[in-house]
Amino acid sequence: MPSFEIIKVLVLTTAAFALSMLLTPAWTHFLFKYKLVKNVRDDSSTPIFSKLHKGKSGTPTMGGVLIWMTVLILAVAFWLIHIFWPNSVLAGFDFLTREETYLPLGALIASAIVGLVDDWFNVTRQGGGKGGGLTVKHRLFIYTLIALFGAWWFYFKLDWDVVRVPFLGVFELGWWFIPFFVFILVATAFSVNEADGLDGLAGGIVLAAFASYGTIAFVQGNYNLAAFCGVISGALLSFLWFNINPARFFMGDTGAMSLGIVLGIVAMLTGYPLLLPIIGFLLLLESLSVIIQLLSKKFRKKKVFLSAPIHHHFEAQGWPETKIVMRFWVIAGVFAVLGLILAIIDLSLW
Repeated sequence: MPSFEIIKVLVLTTAAFALSMLLTPAWTHFLFKYKLVKNVRDDSSTPIFSKLHKGKSGTPTMGGVLIWMTVLILAVAFWLIHIFWPNSVLAGFDFLTREETYLPLGALIASAIVGLVDDWFNVTRQGGGKGGGLTVKHRLFIYTLIALFGAWWFYFKLDWDVVRVPFLGVFELGWWFIPFFVFILVATAFSVNEADGLDGLAGGIVLAAFASYGTIAFVQGNYNLAAFCGVISGALLSFLWFNINPARFFMGDTGAMSLGIVLGIVAMLTGYPLLLPIIGFLLLLESLSVIIQLLSKKFRKKKVFLSAPIHHHFEAQGWPETKIVMRFWVIAGVFAVLGLILAIIDLSLW
């Protein structure tokens, strides 16, 4: 039993929670002081959404900074300890490795910075999106660029072109691995962004997913990747403490964009991206509801849902926001565990 590795993951998860809690008051003060608040669009094309969320306008955004900043601080701090004090006990908590965590950490920071720019555009009402910010086309383009770099890293740096199909084995995709990788990352990033619509909703869903994939990584012996997922999970727990309704601040695109991209990368690193539709079932449901709504309005000239994504449909039906979020959390947890069970059974067969 790798007892130290268990301790490492748990300690880093707890440290991330504690550090994020300590950083929150200062960051919250900064957001309020400079009025970095969310502009909820008042658009005639989305009357239900505008009516339901009018009261949220003026709530600070960019809360996702606390998540990725916590991960970055801990990663750099323990890496420096490992470099300068390699024989110390704390050096063992370094979780940066080329094979497991360089890419997800780099992608987390890169996509977070892009998301931060998008949040700034929203705050200042700049950009091509309604009410400010990037358009959907611009976001998909950026997701694709980041995903292409990740695919290049996997294919050429890690010499990785395989995908595990649960209960069937591992299959080589050759150069088809690149478009497959891009699709997984773009779809996951888009889905997390769509889920970020109610207080605590996206945070709870991705927390369940990261905890599940972190456990899979640990079972595989990828302890540094498991620690990385643990750090994100700890930071997310702290974020949810302040994001539960009524939210003190929103995650913003700096959080949603980066977490979506990294979740896709982590799924690829564990070899189980095909379990994402189960582990992240609600993310799939959220994005499908948007796609169905758009296609129905285009070709049938009528809506399937009162409002999309689907959490807004339930909100429009009169469900309290807290009830929607709590029930979605329960569903997210159940499916995350189900995906974890399938992964462990599959690993035991090979």
